[in-house]
Amino acid sequence: MKDITIDYALRATWQAVARMYNEEARKFDSTMAVGFCLLSIDPKEGTPSTALGPRMGMEATSLSRILKSMETRDLIERRPNPDDGRGVLIHLTAFGREMRAKSKDVVLRFNEAVRSEVSPQQLKGFFEVAAVVNQLIAERKIYEQTPDAESSGKK
Repeated sequence: MKDITIDYALRATWQAVARMYNEEARKFDSTMAVGFCLLSIDPKEGTPSTALGPRMGMEATSLSRILKSMETRDLIERRPNPDDGRGVLIHLTAFGREMRAKSKDVVLRFNEAVRSEVSPQQLKGFFEVAAVVNQLIAERKIYEQTPDAESSGKK
């Protein structure tokens, strides 16, 4: 491949970041997914279980498995939601708050390392491109059907 495609750069970079985060998480007998979940839970008020999946961009079945393992490891506890009798709030335990602080430190160190190597202008451009990619995907503008393709039966 002569020219690196945008999706290749995104995928290769994300895989490297995920590998790095998982290596750090292993030092605490954890995973990147657990760390991300810890950071997504409000440490004071808790977070409705139904809000976690969308917040993390994760399917309910995957999230359910992670939450079960986090509960087993005493990182979280489930409490009834006082505002919704059927709902559950996910709260961090003392150990969960401790591990959340470690996860936050790992993310902040990564951010500091990148910020020390790129200019504010480069970082701004990176975030602008990421926002455009997300917007194109959210608005389904990448693979929308053309009128000719629809009428001819081609996809």
